Parts: sequence; structure tokens; C-alpha cells
Amino acid sequence: MEKPYLSIIIPAYNEAKRLPETLADINKKIKELKFPSGKQDDYEIIVVNDGSKDATVDAAERFKSLIDNFKLIDNKKNHGKGWVVRQGMLEAKGKIRLFTDADNSTSLEQFNNMIPYFEEGYDVVIGSRDIKGAKLVPPQPWYKRLAGNIGNLIIQILLLPGIWDTQCGFKAFTKESAENIFSLIKSERWAFDVEALALAKKCNYKIKEIPITWVNSVFSHVKMSAYLKSLLEVFKIKWWLINFDKNYKSLKLKK
Repeated sequence: MEKPYLSIIIPAYNEAKRLPETLADINKKIKELKFPSGKQDDYEIIVVNDGSKDATVDAAERFKSLIDNFKLIDNKKNHGKGWVVRQGMLEAKGKIRLFTDADNSTSLEQFNNMIPYFEEGYDVVIGSRDIKGAKLVPPQPWYKRLAGNIGNLIIQILLLPGIWDTQCGFKAFTKESAENIFSLIKSERWAFDVEALALAKKCNYKIKEIPITWVNSVFSHVKMSAYLKSLLEVFKIKWWLINFDKNYKSLKLKK
């Protein structure tokens, strides 16, 4: 589809086991979305392979004939989640561009809760596991909650006061905000979410955080070391923003 309403970007690294179930569920749930155009096929689905070492590409290829408006971007080299999300966001054609995790932690029908906010004029709408109304099934282990809470406190102090969950893998951007932000984003791995939201705030884009139901995968690929690496990147992002004019020369600020 040339200019769909919604682009769904799915970054995938070694997801041969989980990706087929996720794509099957998305293909089912996408028919339940209430697109403003009224068209049921007003979407595209983009899987971005991040140099997987397993059969992720083969798993995705099998869905080309099963899912309408489906595209696979196959990177032979591993770059990092931030890198491939940026690639998908910039190659997408949708008026709204949503990235969601390959483990299907947030089911697609929850995008219906985002649509009204885009209609109201919000530029970025993000899912949150840490505000009233959010549900985690099952709850995360205490050590991950503790690490997440400490990390969020640091992120709020340094960059994003008032945003309680910067790392939830269910975020949607308008075409303008996606192209403006992701064309300049520097973070290639786990802290890219923080940089994207910090740049959205810097651009004066309207951000809305909404509660989601998150199904916590016991097979998560995120290791505890990723939390520390992300926090180190957060300090880099703070430095980049201090030197804003030097690092983000082409960023267009919204009036």
C-alpha cells in the first residue's frame, strides 16, 4: 500500500520461535482496528531482521503469502534494536508509525486506544506499564521492577520528567515526528526509546502516555546488563542535548 494510515514495525533478532505466533496474532487483531478512514486494509506490516543467527528470516518469509501488505527488511549484520527501529520508521509509509516487540507483549488491538489521541492532535502516543490502569501479566520479577524504577527515576531527573515508562516496546509516532526524530537519532541499542522521547519533547511534540496490558514473557532476551548499558547511554543523550545545536542541526522544532 502506497500511503497507509498505519505502519507496524517489528524489530526481530533471533525470534524464529516467537515471531510466527506474533505475526499470526497481528494478522488477526489488525482486522479489529478502527481506522479513521474506515478501510480495513489501511496498513502495512514491516519486519526488520537485525542480523539474526537463527531462522527468523525463514519464519518471516513464510508469512509473505499469508499477510496482506507485508514487507521484510533483512539486515545480514546485527546493529541493535534502536538501529533497526530507526530503519523501519524511515522506510515506512504510514501516517502513523507504530513499533511493537516481536514477543507480542502488547497485543495490537490496544492501538485502538491510541487512535483518539492522534485525532486530538498528539504527535507521539506511548504505551506504559507504570501508570494507573496498566496491567502486567504476570508481574515482572522484583529485581527487574527495582532496576526499572531506579532507571526511570534517573531518566526523569535528567531528561523526561513526568514520563513513567520510557522503555515499553509499544510506541506510535506521526509521520512528521517519526521522520524528524528518527532521521537524527544516535542511539542504536536499548536507550533509543529515551532519545526518541527526549527529542520529541525538545521539538515540542505533544506526547501522551497511556496504560497498556503487558504480557511479560519469561523468555525475554533483555538481560540485566542491558539496564546498566542503557543508563550509560542516557548520560550520553543528556550530553548530546546539552550540545543540541551541534548534534541535531537538522531537527525541526514544532511551533
